[in-house]
Amino acid sequence: MKEIPVYLFLGFLESGKTKFIQDTLCDVRFNNGEKTLLIICEEGVEEYEPSLFSGNNVTLKVFDTPEEITPKALTALQKETACERVIIEYNGMWNTQDLLSSFPKGFTLVQCMMFADATTFLNYNANMRNQTVDKLRICELVVFNRMNKSIDKTELHKIVRGVNRRADIAYEYPDGNVEYDDIEDPLPFDINAPLIKIEDSDYALWYRDLLEETDKYNGKKIKFRGICAYDNRMPDNTFVAGRHIMTCCIDDVEYSPIVCICKGKHSIKSRDWIMVTGTIKIEYCKFYQGKGPVIHIEETAITSAPEQELATFY
Repeated sequence: MKEIPVYLFLGFLESGKTKFIQDTLCDVRFNNGEKTLLIICEEGVEEYEPSLFSGNNVTLKVFDTPEEITPKALTALQKETACERVIIEYNGMWNTQDLLSSFPKGFTLVQCMMFADATTFLNYNANMRNQTVDKLRICELVVFNRMNKSIDKTELHKIVRGVNRRADIAYEYPDGNVEYDDIEDPLPFDINAPLIKIEDSDYALWYRDLLEETDKYNGKKIKFRGICAYDNRMPDNTFVAGRHIMTCCIDDVEYSPIVCICKGKHSIKSRDWIMVTGTIKIEYCKFYQGKGPVIHIEETAITSAPEQELATFY
């Protein structure tokens, strides 16, 4: 099946998605004749003006509920319109994972942008944290529009970086001026230290960095506190140790461990809290079904649980 590139635009109501898409489809540099399916999942004050689009090549389709978006429905639309690409303005209150799991074979997400009103974003984050995280987690670019000099960019930056360290951040002012985020975001531990000591409060940040930039930890000596898990299917010299990480709310808590290998048989029991010291090697491991970080244990010590058992990003 032919690959259909999908451009996904996220954000809450009145965040600027419609205006950006309208301007993009009016620009001949983007809208140069490819048959385009524009899927609209919420309708705000601003409406599309198809007569201004560059060319007569855009078909609009409105979905009123997330349940309407199914692989069957999207496949039928693609065949009906013979579209060569898809643009989706997604509803800010719908879960993005539901949308991604509804993509039929051939639909490929090539770009994901989130738009936010800088004057209301902190309130949305405070009151609908799970929906905010849902969008920040997968976007490549966050655009804070309606920016003004009284808004603290550092606060916006921290929220984005608490969920997504790879996304670019742009601040757009009413006069059209755009500033790109250049705030340095150093890790709270020394990656070049002979022994990298991970404080209890930094486990979530470290674990995410380990997954995102695994290779830079190869050969690094690490020390952290974690809760253990072990069952009889594992070799008697192997267990896993980690923390339960909460990204945004109690519903998304997930045990996030690392495989540990001892020099001989261990006596670790599941749910033991231990202090782990060892060297990380990036190698094949059945637990990961491929290559991943494996800690070759140098020392373990039974310890108590940390004051806050759930690890968070903030």
